Amino acid sequence: MSNTRRILITAALPYANAPVHLGHLAGAYLPADIYARFQRLRGRDVLFICGSDEHGVAITLAADAEKVPPGVIVDRYHTMNMEAFRKFGVTFDNYSRTSIPLHHETAVEFLMEFQRRGILSEKSEKQLYDEKANMFLPDRYVEGTCPVCGNTDARGDQCEQCGTFLDPMQLLNPRSKITGDSPVVRETTHLYFPLGNYQARLEEYVRKSDAADGWKENVLQYCRGWFKEGLKDRAVTRDLKWGVKIPLPGYENKVIYVWFDAVLGYISSTKEWARLAGRPDAWKEYWLGPDTKYVAFIGKDNVVFHTIVFPAMLMAWNDGGRERYVLPANVPANEFLNYKGQKFSKSRGWGIGVGDFLQRYPADPLRYSLAAGLPEYRDSDFTWRDFQAKNNNELADILGNFINRTLAFAVRAFDNAVPPRGPLGDLDRGVLSLLERTPPAAAEFYEHYRFRDGLMEVMNLARGANKYFNDSEPWKTVKSDPVRCATTISISLQIARSLAILMSPVIPGSCERIWRMLDIPGEAARGLWDTAGEDALRPGHRLGTAGILFTKIEDSMIEPDSTVPPGEVAPPPGAAPEKITIDDFRKADLRVGKVLRCEPVAKSEKLLKLQVEIGTEQRQIIAGIARHYRSEDLVGKLVVVVCNLRPATLMKEESHGMVLAASDAAGKLVLVTPESAVESGASVK
Repeated sequence: MSNTRRILITAALPYANAPVHLGHLAGAYLPADIYARFQRLRGRDVLFICGSDEHGVAITLAADAEKVPPGVIVDRYHTMNMEAFRKFGVTFDNYSRTSIPLHHETAVEFLMEFQRRGILSEKSEKQLYDEKANMFLPDRYVEGTCPVCGNTDARGDQCEQCGTFLDPMQLLNPRSKITGDSPVVRETTHLYFPLGNYQARLEEYVRKSDAADGWKENVLQYCRGWFKEGLKDRAVTRDLKWGVKIPLPGYENKVIYVWFDAVLGYISSTKEWARLAGRPDAWKEYWLGPDTKYVAFIGKDNVVFHTIVFPAMLMAWNDGGRERYVLPANVPANEFLNYKGQKFSKSRGWGIGVGDFLQRYPADPLRYSLAAGLPEYRDSDFTWRDFQAKNNNELADILGNFINRTLAFAVRAFDNAVPPRGPLGDLDRGVLSLLERTPPAAAEFYEHYRFRDGLMEVMNLARGANKYFNDSEPWKTVKSDPVRCATTISISLQIARSLAILMSPVIPGSCERIWRMLDIPGEAARGLWDTAGEDALRPGHRLGTAGILFTKIEDSMIEPDSTVPPGEVAPPPGAAPEKITIDDFRKADLRVGKVLRCEPVAKSEKLLKLQVEIGTEQRQIIAGIARHYRSEDLVGKLVVVVCNLRPATLMKEESHGMVLAASDAAGKLVLVTPESAVESGASVK
């Protein structure tokens, strides 16, 4: 990639219906910001675009719950989330919103162009209708039983338990979220986009893009699954009042479907950026320029819209012979960040809000903790203990300790200036070789979206620098060999400068402080990556004022008397545990069971199939503990089983009960077992 190549970066537009949480950061926004900062460090032309997704049912449901207009909801959360991103240090070049007229114009332009060229077709379809509310029910206005896993609280668009995308008509025992009644089926008319017509081209696009830029296997698997099933026409209009209005006769009470208009928010946000910059056509340099590399950062639940749906829309536009939009060169989707064994979820109110977190802790320790554990290839877990350990043991004890002791020694022994070097010894040459190797090695990882590995490379330099300082023993050589001591401190100051550059994509605020401590003009974050291995601090350079970079987090700060740790978002009514009576508790039939046999569930990384003896009965139970237990270790183990749950189907396997488990401080699931031998079938009281 040449230094002159333009890079367009987008991060998934978050719904403006609730505060963004740590799961959002780990899924899309932190990786995107690390990548944008890194590419700027390499001197490349970067444009980083995002904004609020302010249409769709998620917004109207929130408005209905509060009995306010949708505009009140989106204004509140757009402002709140934009501020949370700012405090977290996300360097968007523009953060727009899909409720602005410019976005509506862009979405209508695409829809009407497709309609003019005969791409869209009109169809009648059956849809659920709430007779009491006198309205058709969009997908998220319906809940029911998932036909795949049996979850009784599946949404009309997706089951959060098994991840299956659904149509409301597929739900078993559907119920209206407005009235709670069972809806009826009526016919309505909508416009459809022929997604299937683009399947062959989309398959070729994915194949070529993967060959050119190395797509993640999880993204490719999603694409292959959709291609294997066969792409079908998708409705681009829906019966809803809130959204982008459609200027067509007969569609006065319908709006553009949010899946169609939301992805176009990237384009309208770029147009807004260009207008605000006083160059209204500058957006074309990024979206229409053949030398642009477009990278779309998302979470895994948005893969299909960015690898299949949006590229198909752009292909359809490009076929018209007008502007030719660039398609994503890569869609590096992350897996989920979990909390206490459950996926972060705005709809369930489960997780840790970014705004609340940053009221208690600085952004950089959070950025570092999340970056070191990004769910790049599999789900990962956030724990307070791990956050504390990353801050104390790595940022404070490794990076902060090296910077502090180096600068403090320069103040005491060399009048707060860079001393001249003498002849190099083996220790010096060894650490300088490590310094030279680190920038290209970390860059190779970052170019391929392996941010955890890139960060590890840089932290290994900090570890090596600490070892070099210890082995060189400047506190001894300052008297016995002043030239040797001067060489040690000179090299250590050079490494401090390098770390300020190389760590800045992850902990930018702290690196700016190091930059100021070294009293180097300019910023640490612009075009300096390739100089990080060079000797840039000359003898005699005056240093700034040293200070403590990272404050340690005490146990008392993460273990308050409350059961809710600092920054945790308590789930709303219905999602959080409620106060119950003893009679409520007695409704749960808890019994001791003995595991007779256990084996993995085919094609699942998380599930184990247990045959459990409960008294004189034997049951099959599917448990999501495969990442925490080996099958052979469970045979003969006593477990606690919830016996009166409704049966559920997981990965085509029936489950007749649930085993109880708890999460330890490291996020590992630990089965609840009796303290001493108890006969299977015994009641748990």
